[in-house]
Order: sequence, then C-alpha cells, then structure tokens
Amino acid sequence: MDSWQPAYVALGSNQQDPAVQVRNALARIAAMPRTQLVLQSALYGSRPFGKLDQPDFVNAAAGVLTQLSPEMLLAELKTLESALGRPVVHQKWGPRIIDLDLLVHGREQRDRPEFTLPHAGIVERNFVLYPLGEIAPDLDVPGLGRVAKLRQRVGADGLWRL
Repeated sequence: MDSWQPAYVALGSNQQDPAVQVRNALARIAAMPRTQLVLQSALYGSRPFGKLDQPDFVNAAAGVLTQLSPEMLLAELKTLESALGRPVVHQKWGPRIIDLDLLVHGREQRDRPEFTLPHAGIVERNFVLYPLGEIAPDLDVPGLGRVAKLRQRVGADGLWRL
C-alpha cells in the first residue's frame, strides 16, 4: 500500500456560473480514487490574469491526502477538467469552465516539460496564495517558503472573498 501524501490543488473558473463549476470540481476531487479531500477554502473572486478582456474568476484551493504519485494525481486532475467541459487545447490565460492546477505534492520537486512541482506560478498569484493560505498558512512550499510569507508579498489587489 502506498503511503498517504498531502497535496494541494488550485481551482478556478470564469465561465458558465463559475462558483457552481468550482464547487462541482471540489465534489469531484472528493470522489477521486485513493484520494481524500480534507480541506477546502472559501471561494474568492479575482480579476483575470494575463488576458484581461474576459470575465472575473472564482478561485479556491483544496487540500487532499492521496496515495497517487504526482504524475497520477495530475493525470486525474486533467481527466476531471475534460469531464467538466474544459477542452484539451485551450488558450493560455484565457476564459475557462474549469482549471485545476496541482500546486504541491508532499515534498516533491519536479522541473519537467510536462509539469513543475511546486507549481511555477504560486509565488506571483494572489488568487492562488490567498485561498491556499486560508487552509494551509504554515505549508512550507518546497524551495519557496511558507505560504503565509509568500501571501504577504503579493497583496490582495484585484481579489475579494465571496
């Protein structure tokens, strides 16, 4: 039996009733194989990042315990995105029905073309750090520092709790 590892996922949507999309994704994460949803943040509203001419986003963070490897968990998240209506080919930073990003998986660090752990965008994105800081302020993101400290650096501009 594989050991249980903590992992954290960022969720976001700005299409087709985004709050409903994020809540639905949280429910589906809770049903993933060999994975238990143990923490979930409140929902946050945020202004778009990158491509600005699109609707505001709804964001959240989830904390899970999983027996899945980082690669297997990421594959499950991508399968879930597809099942919830996100096309495989999509515009970078564009509008989306759902976006699920694997932020942290235990103490794992990866820098591969397929994915990077911890997620490369954590340190600059308040819409990730504020929900994550709500559920795991003392989380030490491998190689980057504690979430509470990272969150202080980005500020809350363009972000509001729903």
